Amino acid sequence: MLSLLFVPLQGFYTKQTHKRAKLEMKHKVSAVLIVMNEAAILENTLRALQWCDEIVVVDSGSTDGTVALCEQYGCKVFYKAFEGFGEQKRFAVAQAEHEWILSIDADEVLSEGLQTEIQAALAQPHIAEAGFYLPRTLIFWGEKIRSEYKVPCLRLFHRQKGEVTPDKVHETIKVSGEIGSFKNPIWHDSYRSIHDYFHKFNKYTTLAAQEIFHKKKGKGKWLIVVRLPITFCQLFFLRGCFLNGFGGFMWSLFSAFYPVVKYIKVLELERKAAKEKPN
Repeated sequence: MLSLLFVPLQGFYTKQTHKRAKLEMKHKVSAVLIVMNEAAILENTLRALQWCDEIVVVDSGSTDGTVALCEQYGCKVFYKAFEGFGEQKRFAVAQAEHEWILSIDADEVLSEGLQTEIQAALAQPHIAEAGFYLPRTLIFWGEKIRSEYKVPCLRLFHRQKGEVTPDKVHETIKVSGEIGSFKNPIWHDSYRSIHDYFHKFNKYTTLAAQEIFHKKKGKGKWLIVVRLPITFCQLFFLRGCFLNGFGGFMWSLFSAFYPVVKYIKVLELERKAAKEKPN
């Protein structure tokens, strides 16, 4: 029954059963994705990218039919063992043929309005911007989460003016030059169940902790202790998640746990390193 609560996107966009009319674009674009066992959610993402000049997918060893699904939608599929999200995406960009790069995650679906906006921008003879922000809205427990509503994410960029950072997790795109923005959203449908949420939670906090540990940027224990209630109150009250009801409460609570668990894992790594250090 729990999984039935995680089918939110059906109510937020119209399912596309055929290719939409494509605007004549003067600048070609490559959509790039990294995947690993995403067959259950990937089809909606690929449908919304059919107007792109190519779709480049980097797989890290899927066993659930993800690769076959990508090939069905005409994607160019490459394999690379997972070395962190940043490195996977940098590899994907390197395989792309075109100058403009649209970086999308497997759990994101471009709204029809956003597809039209991007095509219109790429139809201009000259594009002054080095990149564009795409507003991303998280769908969780059937709600558009207030704290994650139309958060600007830099996802469309000119490859000669920008690049993906090599961070293991929470990688970003950096560009040199002017950045434009669009109005219509990407629907971010990231979690199929609570179990799926904590599976990703554990993976991301571990990768983030490893990166923080290697950079020697850990936090003191008391800062970790006070972080949870402060983060919860910021999200639930100040950023309006209480308006999302129980779904907003869960998102605020889980999000408040994230930095706490991340820095506890850093402490664990520091304790392990201290024990292994020769006297």
